[in-house]
Amino acid sequence: MTWTLPAPPTTRVFTARGPLSAALLDALQGAGTSAGAAGLAAQAVAAATDVIRDDDIQLSLFALYASVYGSVAEFDAAREWDPELIEARRLLEDPFEVALRGLVPMPALPEPSQSAVASALFALTSADAGPSLSRHLAKKATREQAREFLIQRSIYTLREADPHSWAIPRLHGRAKAALVEIQADEYGGGRPDRVHAEIFAKAMRGAELDDRYAGYVDAVPAITLCSLNMMSMFGVNRRLAGAIVGHLAAFEMTSSIPNRLYGDGLRRLGFGEDVTDYFDEHVEADAVHEQIAGRDLAGALAEDQPELLADIMFGAAACLTVDGLVGAHLLEAWQRGESSLRAPGVLA
Repeated sequence: MTWTLPAPPTTRVFTARGPLSAALLDALQGAGTSAGAAGLAAQAVAAATDVIRDDDIQLSLFALYASVYGSVAEFDAAREWDPELIEARRLLEDPFEVALRGLVPMPALPEPSQSAVASALFALTSADAGPSLSRHLAKKATREQAREFLIQRSIYTLREADPHSWAIPRLHGRAKAALVEIQADEYGGGRPDRVHAEIFAKAMRGAELDDRYAGYVDAVPAITLCSLNMMSMFGVNRRLAGAIVGHLAAFEMTSSIPNRLYGDGLRRLGFGEDVTDYFDEHVEADAVHEQIAGRDLAGALAEDQPELLADIMFGAAACLTVDGLVGAHLLEAWQRGESSLRAPGVLA
């Protein structure tokens, strides 16, 4: 019997945003070689004026991380450990991390104890004065803006919890137990229908949106991709275990009240329980998670490994800063009477 290889795809799963993402998408889909990818990554970084908002760089990072997650079926699993693609990712991650550390205001470091770290994290998140996307959705947003909000959130939330789960094998003892307790809830506590990503997929369907993962990558701006890429970078790099823990702590501590407002706003706009269920679920769940994340996870990690304290606080501050940029992008676009999407026609 003669075996023939399937023909490579003729179209890219996402629309490229520059020469680097074009080459990487072809390589990841098996339609091209990875040769030269590292050189293109270096060129993209050299040409970028703002790595955090650069479309070509952020889409490239998103695609490289998607290969590691296995979240895009069209990507060839054999390319996950391609040395040239790993080198390209490293060349993008280094300036991305430098840019984030230059952007994020670093809070004062508390004592490396459970109680001091938890108190510092609660103070940091309580003082966050970023734009209130949740209040806008609760009181002022139109139905179209609410659907745009769901599209923007889908880039992370249809894979909710996965970036933070990379930390599980990197932690030990008390911190590991606390993280597993939080993640077990995120993954439905043994009930597939209550996996948070699945509940959000139901919300997408209820709002007459595509519930497939990454279905709206072409529609969202670089800053939305940046938010997930930051989580992914923190998660997949063992040296940044403190940062992903701090990120999760801040993420949980700033979730309960906003999700109540999101649910209220969606009800105000006439969406049904299939859409609001995800947000209602997080009002109660995250009120519990914030306590575990602050004291038993982040606080215990800092107490057991004081050398990670600075990254724990950096990760928390980075969560607030970058999510604030995403929220500001949406609100500023809506205040101008414009769509927050790169391709607003997806809502037609």
